[in-house]
Amino acid sequence: MKQTVLKGGKLITGERCDVVFQEGKIVEVSSEVEIDNKEVIDIEGKYLSAGWIDDHVHCFEEMSLYYDFPDQIGVEKGVTTVIDAGTTGAENIRRFHQLAEVAKTNVYALLNISKWGIVEQDELADLTKIQEESVAQAIHDLPEFIVGIKARMSKTVIGENGITPLELAEKIQEENNQLPLMVHIGSAPPELAETLDMMEKGDVLTHCFNGKPNGIVDQQTTKIKDFVWKAYRKGVIFDIGHGTDSFNFDVAEQALAEGMKATSISTDIYIRNRTNGPVYDLATTMEKLHVVGYSWAEILEKVTTVPADNFHLTNKGKLAAGFDADITVFELVEGTKELVDSNGNTRTAIQLIKPVKTIIGGRLYDN
Repeated sequence: MKQTVLKGGKLITGERCDVVFQEGKIVEVSSEVEIDNKEVIDIEGKYLSAGWIDDHVHCFEEMSLYYDFPDQIGVEKGVTTVIDAGTTGAENIRRFHQLAEVAKTNVYALLNISKWGIVEQDELADLTKIQEESVAQAIHDLPEFIVGIKARMSKTVIGENGITPLELAEKIQEENNQLPLMVHIGSAPPELAETLDMMEKGDVLTHCFNGKPNGIVDQQTTKIKDFVWKAYRKGVIFDIGHGTDSFNFDVAEQALAEGMKATSISTDIYIRNRTNGPVYDLATTMEKLHVVGYSWAEILEKVTTVPADNFHLTNKGKLAAGFDADITVFELVEGTKELVDSNGNTRTAIQLIKPVKTIIGGRLYDN
């Protein structure tokens, strides 16, 4: 098979960058590549990065509560890889896998510890739905697809069960080779302090910058709570997970002012908050973090290298020889755009990020 070269691109640092790929893998990255006997894709003056990864989406299209279509939130939006965050459980993840296999976008899944996933809002209110053997069997059957497990720890989900579902999730994690664990937070119970006290280094706390009383900011002092700092310094991963109700500009700005940055950037996108807002797509969430004060370089790292490392996607997240040929080509455009968080607060972006080409496994798609 003939080699293909992305010619004339540049990194976010401004350095010129050509990328050669063949049979779905990157074979060379250089400031200048010879084009002899290569198919050329001209991206002169455009930026490029490793393919964007959104590590918190909901894209099992046969669900009714939270669902979407992988390619509509993935390749069509400049995103090469999505990780579905617990939409399905052990009883229905095999069907999800069948559908994911035919998507253009790379799709992975976090397995909900409740056997049917988010069929109803309170999937962890009935502890009989947490069946450790079924979870273990699903992980055994789909080791390339299931990259972690998910527990949603907020009032509307757990019913009267308190911290018990998280205890069970950690037991499942321990019994399944310390597979990454993502924990959703929201309104109490359980109290955030109790949740964070149980989480370990490498566990992912999603919805980290929500504006709820049970969030990371003390609403009396407007400062980050001490126990939150303890968890952050311990190595708990703080993931954005924007969602309909889980990202607040004031919280994100206060955290940055105190020296706390999100570890990874994700959307918690599904069809309603994609269509009606406030999420829309990963690029818009990236723009929100830029308005908060993050540099484009660190934003790109938080949607490429970081999520790939967090969920052990060893062939993704970097522009380097041997890695998958998953690449996002984009522009930075001067302009104004009103950005709205989950609580109706607004900020105005003056620089926008626009994906223009998406390459997945060496296949080119225009945006």
